[in-house]
Amino acid sequence: MLGFLAFGQTSLNDYKYIIVPKRFDGFKKENQYQTSTMVKHYFAQKGYNVVYDDALPNDLNGNRCLGLLTALEDNSSMFSTKVALLLKDCNGATVMTTVEGKSKEKDFKEAYREAIKEAFRSFDSFSYSYIPKNDDSDQVNLNFKGDVKKLEKKKKEAKNHPKKEVSQESTVERQSFKDGAPIESEYEKANTVDAVVEEVVNTEEGPISSEVRKSSQQVDENTPEKIDGVLYAQELPNGYQLVDSTPKILLKLKKTSNSNYFLAEGAAGQGMVFSKDGKWYFEHYDNDGKLVSEELNIKF
Repeated sequence: MLGFLAFGQTSLNDYKYIIVPKRFDGFKKENQYQTSTMVKHYFAQKGYNVVYDDALPNDLNGNRCLGLLTALEDNSSMFSTKVALLLKDCNGATVMTTVEGKSKEKDFKEAYREAIKEAFRSFDSFSYSYIPKNDDSDQVNLNFKGDVKKLEKKKKEAKNHPKKEVSQESTVERQSFKDGAPIESEYEKANTVDAVVEEVVNTEEGPISSEVRKSSQQVDENTPEKIDGVLYAQELPNGYQLVDSTPKILLKLKKTSNSNYFLAEGAAGQGMVFSKDGKWYFEHYDNDGKLVSEELNIKF
């Protein structure tokens, strides 16, 4: 065990990123049972710089050997869920394999959450700190402790673009990182990890998950009339609730006999959400009795 931990500690510090697939091998759907969301959350919780496989930073796109790809080894049986995590380098070689996490929960989402959490015990003894290699001098290096940027070719570029280049680079870096960690993407916010990872809470009626509590939230009364940005549709028994990237519930939709029409209720009032020419619209009357039509960008 001591040899295993020493090997893993030394190896993991050589890699700048942990890459998490949005769909693990063996699963039919993207983020099925929210496995990708949970794995990414636990890595970030333990201090790793973790990204999804379709949102790679520029330096990782240029050099895939800066990151380790996460694989989920599923050895589940009919009566129990068993998973282990594998970290593979750019050549497909396995750098580390965790202990096997197990769960006998019948609900698949809860079972995978419990098993993945147990597998992450393998990282408890690690103190991760990325150590750049000497041949990474042509890359943009980030000192996560102070978020300090080093550009080896800064002097040459400053002659041709003295301020513009540095300003653009700083803007990109600020958009990509915050306090040494990636800023949460819209995908991550839409698949809010709090709805999955938070422990079961006991109430008088019995244990309910935070996901159920989240679905029961009321529409925010302070939501402005104008609805902008991408809205994510979360399925309810009788329709959907539309949330923004905060996430905040902006509208609740109830199904009708026509799949392209929904009864809608939100802070702006009651109305109708419908599809026309491939676009979605929300029509309702304002306080002055005027009919208002807003185009919505809905992701189902």
